[in-house]
Amino acid sequence: MSGVVTQEAGLCVMSGDGDTRGRIVLGITSILEFPPQEIRKVVQTLEQTAREILILLHSVHHETGLSSIPEKCLKVREHFKTVRTQLATLATKFPSDQYYRYHDQWRFVLQRLVFQAAFLVYLENEELVTRDAVAEILGIESNREKGFHLDIEDYLSGVLNLASELSRLAVNSVTAGDYARPLRIATFINELDFGFRLLNLKNDSLRKRYDGLKYDVKKIEEVVYDLSIRGLSKTVPSEEKP
Repeated sequence: MSGVVTQEAGLCVMSGDGDTRGRIVLGITSILEFPPQEIRKVVQTLEQTAREILILLHSVHHETGLSSIPEKCLKVREHFKTVRTQLATLATKFPSDQYYRYHDQWRFVLQRLVFQAAFLVYLENEELVTRDAVAEILGIESNREKGFHLDIEDYLSGVLNLASELSRLAVNSVTAGDYARPLRIATFINELDFGFRLLNLKNDSLRKRYDGLKYDVKKIEEVVYDLSIRGLSKTVPSEEKP
């Protein structure tokens, strides 16, 4: 090396060859490059749609919310059509092989949308939504080899967020006089807890969220116990669904 020092993009690079120096700077600049503005703009529109969906889903906790669940679910489904369009647009803003380079830009909103899809499906069928089903609702792939996809950890994070919403629903169902629903929620949450016990969660964030699931299991068990000692758990058959 000739010892020539250059400073480009805020970095000092030493090289005696102009072409070599240029390649080094280009490579480093590529690594440090901020996500394209177009990605941030699309993510912002996704966040807005997610907020609108959340408002609709949270309305089931209102006084008359339980009686209008089917209508609310239809409205949520309509909003997910917008989500599919927005995610399709997002997928065009970067090369498909650079998904994980920009993943952090949409990771949180995608996890929120997974939770919302999971809550939607639970309200419709009282079943756990699969990863493939969430991907279909969002209009993306479940296989990473096919491009823009639903990462498995994003799916698991979203599902774990469902537990706290269901514990809230259990409490509000009792207030609304629906004593059978908390029993069904308890069965569902216990099965969900059992499923996560079988997983070897290496992700710190997932492990912390799983700790939250255990708290929600306990909270729902307390609701069921309260119904039991008050003699309300037998007023409606536990398998009956409205």
